Amino acid sequence: MDLMISNRNALVCGASRGLGFAIAKELAQEGAHVIICSSNQERIHSAADELGNSTGKEITAFKCNLNEKSDIDNMVDRIMDRFNCIDILVNNTGGPPPGYFMEFDVDDWTNAFNNTFVSAIYLTRQLLPRMEKNSWGRIINLTSITVKQPVDNLLLSNSIRMAIIGWAKTISNQYAKQGITVNNIATGYTLTERVHNLAKSIADDSGITAEQAMQKWIENIPAGRLAQPEEIAATVAFLASERASYITGATIPVDGGFIQSMF
Repeated sequence: MDLMISNRNALVCGASRGLGFAIAKELAQEGAHVIICSSNQERIHSAADELGNSTGKEITAFKCNLNEKSDIDNMVDRIMDRFNCIDILVNNTGGPPPGYFMEFDVDDWTNAFNNTFVSAIYLTRQLLPRMEKNSWGRIINLTSITVKQPVDNLLLSNSIRMAIIGWAKTISNQYAKQGITVNNIATGYTLTERVHNLAKSIADDSGITAEQAMQKWIENIPAGRLAQPEEIAATVAFLASERASYITGATIPVDGGFIQSMF
């Protein structure tokens, strides 16, 4: 299937590793001009080199702390100078830390809200006018199964990621007639560094091993395994495509059947 995104400009956030890296690779393989960013300069430039070598494409990398508006402004200015527009935006940040209610103070909530929600809002606000001018755009937000089925020790994620869903649904209605789609991916348990860290956190709290914690997740996944990052990336690439032009305002689980609700 030709996704028809050859020569589209795509910005993938949090792409130095994990899901962001896999998404950047998938989009590059589909022919998009891929720009990646991360707060870690060494890792993001190393990722760009690795992606370039594996895809044969030129990958543009920026160090950008998405919690700093000045960093976002600087990156957007440089992107516009070189590429003139971003057609595909993948909002992706590291998830909030695990924990329970009384373990978090107000600063923890504020930091998680800024990192998970405000950063996506601010960056999208910078790029959306050019999409609107071109009458074409794709905004894809990586969220989590926690927006449909809460996970006990992911209180911050359970709570704050819901704000992304409400915001995305609202603006999807406002921009649909202009050829701009806005969708969310509710990612399931995926073999990334974050999931390994979550398993270790559960193991430490429960007196079991990280492998046993992961096995408990697998027991509740009808597919009988955790996802590979490439499986999430393939769904993102489809939503970024011309083929997905009639899908907007959706939150799509990629979870092996973990979520048990009908909707």
